[in-house]
Amino acid sequence: MGTDVLAKEADIEVIRRYLATKDARHFTVLYRRYAGKVYGKCLALLKEEHQARDATQDIFLKIFLNLAQFAEQAKFSTWVYSITYNYCIDLIRKKKKLTDIFSDSMERLPDTEEEVHDEELLTMEANRLRTVLDNIPIGDKAILLMKYQDDLQIKEIAAVLGKTESAVKMKIKRAKHKAQLVYKDLFPE
Repeated sequence: MGTDVLAKEADIEVIRRYLATKDARHFTVLYRRYAGKVYGKCLALLKEEHQARDATQDIFLKIFLNLAQFAEQAKFSTWVYSITYNYCIDLIRKKKKLTDIFSDSMERLPDTEEEVHDEELLTMEANRLRTVLDNIPIGDKAILLMKYQDDLQIKEIAAVLGKTESAVKMKIKRAKHKAQLVYKDLFPE
């Protein structure tokens, strides 16, 4: 089967063909589809090109070794994103020696906090938004990137994080609130 035909097949078909034949062309198709996205996520989270390149290679090795365990319970892209996200967060945890970057003990915000509307985040100037994202905890940055940059649904984010949908909604609400506070602190009008 030609590479052009493989390039147009759905991910699951390419995976099934690879698992049945172990033909590297099939895995190469998956690599080409997702390497740029994985690298982009790694770079956004790790902030260093060499670390992002190394992480991308390690992540694809992990995908390659675990492809037979892909259970088709989620989209392949969500599974890849989950591996990418978790790998990068593990690297960050090791680097900063944090025990739990998603801990609410970092900054406990009251449940009665004011709702931050999406428009407020989306109207921030791109450079300012990048600065704000770099100044909030990595877990908050990651969840906002999943929601607004990657357009993941709440259900998909919950699958990536291993959380309930209501927990994800609360994390997004709190992350938006923190981003707004940082924005107002860094860029007082």
